[in-house]
Amino acid sequence: MSASYLWVKALHIIFVASWFAGLFYLPRLFVNLAMVEPHSTAERERLLLMARKLLRFSTILMVPALLSGLWLWVVVGIGRGPGSGWMHAKLALVLAVGVYHHVCARLLSSFLQGHNTRSHTWFRVFNEASVLMFAAIVVLVVVKPF
Repeated sequence: MSASYLWVKALHIIFVASWFAGLFYLPRLFVNLAMVEPHSTAERERLLLMARKLLRFSTILMVPALLSGLWLWVVVGIGRGPGSGWMHAKLALVLAVGVYHHVCARLLSSFLQGHNTRSHTWFRVFNEASVLMFAAIVVLVVVKPF
C-alpha cells in the first residue's frame, strides 16, 4: 500500500463526510424556510443566505470527493474484479446522491423565487434521504456484502 493511496483515501473520506454534512443540513434549512411566516422577511433572507452559502460549500466539496473516489476506483483498482458487486451498488448510490444534490439546488431556487409549495413536513421526510444514502454507502464500503 503506497503512501499516496492512503492520503487519497483519507482525503476522500474527509471530502465525502464534509459534502454529506452540507446535504444533511441544507434540507433542514428548507424545513425552517417552509415554516417562516410571510411577513418575516429578515428571517427568510437570513435563512436563504445560509442556504445559498451551504449549497455553494457543498458543491465545492463534492468535486474533490468525486475525483478522489474516481482515482481510488480507476487508478488503484478498489472495487474492481471478482466480488465487486458492492461497488456497483455504491456507484448507483453515489449517482443518487448527485441527483439529490441537484434536487436540493432546484428546491433552493424555488425558495429564492418565492415559489415553494411544499410543507415543512415534506422537507423533514426529504431530509432523511441523505442520511439513508450515507448509511447505505458506508455499509457497502465497510461490509462489502456482495
